Amino acid sequence: MLYNPDFNCTEFGTIKNAAGSNNFVLSTKAWIERTNAKGIIAKAGRYGGTYAHRDIAYHFGMWLSPKFQLLLVKEYQRLKAEEQRLIGWSAKRELSKINYRIHTDAIKHNLIPAEVTKAQASIIYANEADVLNVAMFGMTAKQWRDANPDLKGNIRDYASVNELICLSNMESLNAVFIEQGLPQSERLIKLNQIAIHQMSVLESGDNDRKLLK
Repeated sequence: MLYNPDFNCTEFGTIKNAAGSNNFVLSTKAWIERTNAKGIIAKAGRYGGTYAHRDIAYHFGMWLSPKFQLLLVKEYQRLKAEEQRLIGWSAKRELSKINYRIHTDAIKHNLIPAEVTKAQASIIYANEADVLNVAMFGMTAKQWRDANPDLKGNIRDYASVNELICLSNMESLNAVFIEQGLPQSERLIKLNQIAIHQMSVLESGDNDRKLLK
């Protein structure tokens, strides 16, 4: 609670009138005692000091320093922008997961033979996932893990929003290519070309991406 609903207006009026005097001094402790203020504490002694709820501290800080006020406003704007960026990233990550179901369904019905074990099927799924990883990121999931042993998750958890958009499109396209019976090597080249084109559109040019030979 940052205010006192039982605030004594008469007492405040007395303080306000006294403030007009040249010798008027009102300590934080006296203010708390006279107004029964909440959210702020003043302690005397060697380890004393004034402690306040952070909302009150921010308010006093902004009142004392215009520079601090500007810093606080800028930081708030930065955090809101970051929040919106993360919301957008999460939405694109979920879209990528949904399209991945379409991708795995195409693999299930076109690439996995009827008589295979679950372990063998998982190898086929992982292999096709790496087709997308290589086309998009230039490396397999294992290569990424070996290069980033301290990071949790997988390569797609660290993708940008634009990369997730492109990856989502590629999952749908690869599902179509699989159903058309295109061999993996041909699909990889096509997907890599699509990734380069789409990323150049999304990011207005990216010279770091190379066509697979």
